[in-house]
Amino acid sequence: MANVYGAGDYRYEIDVNWAKLPEGWSLHEVADVAVDAQDRVYVFNRGEHPMIVLDRDGEVLTSWGEGLFSRAHGLTIIEGVLYCADDGDHTVRVCTPDGQVLMTLGAPNEPAPYQSGEPFNRPTKVAMGTDGALYVADGYGNARVHKYSAEGECLSSWGQYGCQPGEFNLVHSICSDAQGRLYVADRENHRVQVFDAEGGYITQWNNLHRPCGLHINGDLVYIGQLPPSLAVNADYPNLGARVSIHDLEGNLLSWVGAERPGDQEADQFYAPHGLATDSHGDVYVGEVAHSFWGRYQEPPVAPRCLRKLVRV
Repeated sequence: MANVYGAGDYRYEIDVNWAKLPEGWSLHEVADVAVDAQDRVYVFNRGEHPMIVLDRDGEVLTSWGEGLFSRAHGLTIIEGVLYCADDGDHTVRVCTPDGQVLMTLGAPNEPAPYQSGEPFNRPTKVAMGTDGALYVADGYGNARVHKYSAEGECLSSWGQYGCQPGEFNLVHSICSDAQGRLYVADRENHRVQVFDAEGGYITQWNNLHRPCGLHINGDLVYIGQLPPSLAVNADYPNLGARVSIHDLEGNLLSWVGAERPGDQEADQFYAPHGLATDSHGDVYVGEVAHSFWGRYQEPPVAPRCLRKLVRV
């Protein structure tokens, strides 16, 4: 009998071998995942095939993006179109499901000056508001959220470095709910901040550890939390290395994750970085485990970086 993880109405069996890649293929690490209306799973990864599309059983349907992306980071599907944030070349590419580029926000390999507040310096994720506007989290080299029109015009920006309301310490992910509120994973401030469509601060959720991945489906919010990375607390248990599930008020409903990071047990995570759900309530979790842990090993290793949480 398979182990079941989680609590209440949100309990899961974990399939660590769900993705069935062809022989010789490697994901290296998975920056983000997204699911379309047909429950096809798009895996935005840092391997030789940057976008791999799988069916619900984990079988490969197609792949694309070779030579297009520099460093996969954030993936969002909006009305059947893919918004691909590439923090390696400082762009957001808007693509069809088969990889045709419809529009590019930002100039490839021409970043805005570091900490300038101008778009983009290592953008991380895109969300769409109820008014059709696009919101880009920006990101590693800025502390900003930029609002764009659907046609690609920058309308406004907000945010600066700091830890007060409306300030950021690594804008890592962004998503929106049906009421048009925007949720920002303010990773190194250990919180999720909530804003209105114009960047007005509403509230924040605390009691999180380095919130990294962020995904909303209906009235549920899924948060991937990172474990510590400082030497002084790297061995502390029960900090991050988990996927938590919340309501839209931030109340914790369930979580999956062992006390300590790793990849020996099904519920151990190193770096849950990208999250998505399908129509069955299953959760797909992508990890940047090589960046977080594997590259520091001798020799470097590529830990597990994709799994499926099957709701029971």
